[in-house]
Formats: sequence, C-alpha cells, structure tokens
Amino acid sequence: MLNILYHDPDLLFVDKPAGLLSVPGKTEPDCVEARLRTQYPEALTVHRLDMATSGVMVFARNKAAQRHLGLQFERRHLAKTYIAVVDGIVAANEGHIDLPLRADWPNRPLQMVCHEQGRPSQTDWRVLERMSDKTRLELTPLTGRSHQLRVHLQAIGHVILGDEFYAYGNALAASERLLLHAHRLSLFKPTGGERVTIESPVPF
Repeated sequence: MLNILYHDPDLLFVDKPAGLLSVPGKTEPDCVEARLRTQYPEALTVHRLDMATSGVMVFARNKAAQRHLGLQFERRHLAKTYIAVVDGIVAANEGHIDLPLRADWPNRPLQMVCHEQGRPSQTDWRVLERMSDKTRLELTPLTGRSHQLRVHLQAIGHVILGDEFYAYGNALAASERLLLHAHRLSLFKPTGGERVTIESPVPF
C-alpha cells in the first residue's frame, strides 16, 4: 500500500518509495501507478521520479485535472524542492547551476553536460548542513530534465551519495540507496486555483 499524502476530487499526492518505478517498465509491471490504481482505479500519471528517488508525486483523478497539471509542469507554474546528501564539503552557502544537458547516447539512460546540443537546465541549491565529509543540500530545479539534479551535482564535483549511475568508490558505497528525495511539491488546484503544497518527510 502506498502512503497517500493528500487527496481531493482532482488530485492524489503519494509518497513514492526509493527503488520503485513511477510507471511500468518494459519487463517490470510493479510501479507507483499500478499500486495506486488498486486503491484509485481512475489515477492518471502526470510526471515521473527516477526509480532510485523517493518522495512526493502527484496524480490526476480525471482527464481535465491531468491536462491542467500537465500545463503547470510544461509552463513551470509549480515548485519542486528536493533534499540530497552529497559527497564532500560544499564551500559556498548557496548557488545556481546553469548547464545544458542531453542524453549520453552510448551509455543510456545516463545524461551529460553538452554546451553544443544540450537543452537548457538550471538548478538552485543551498546548504542545509555540513557534516564531516558530506553536505546536505536543498535543491530547487528550475527545469525538469532527466537526471538533472544528479548530473548537475556531479558537474560541480559533489555527486549524490549512493548514485549507481554517477557516483563511484566511497561516494557510491556510502549509501545503499540514492540520497535524493522529492521533499515538497507546490501547485495550483485544477478546480478553484488554490495553491496547495504537500511535503513528504525525508527518510535519511
């Protein structure tokens, strides 16, 4: 059973566990969408989180709400906040990453920075806590590219701990899971236009 964080006639916010697909894979039917539909058969997918990422996801309960939410994602009318623990001590207190990304075709599903062919990608970050050899960050993606947060942090020399795609050595071994969590999602309700903000507790 999934943890339902919020529901109304249009929306379902769920707490996605790490290691579970958002939607069915080519050979793996188990996913957030399938589990949610055992409780809410009408649930419609709006966006995805990486399999390794945990945290808040929103689903629509009707076609009109799905269209409304899709436009909010497309036009960046919503706000997403992630929490990550990264390798090393981040020196500055906050920053902005502006690095274009594209698929690393020979190594799919990996993504890479590419100034010639990459799509514009921006991430804001700020330090929440510095520990002996790692740093807890709050991340605000301003765009929604695949693996954006993972590649942006790798690019500035602070890979996310436990990242099987972009970390290696001690940074990979430091955690059995990717230490990236979708902590907060804020958007406008399809009916009435009220702003709703839902949080998922950080599990690490």
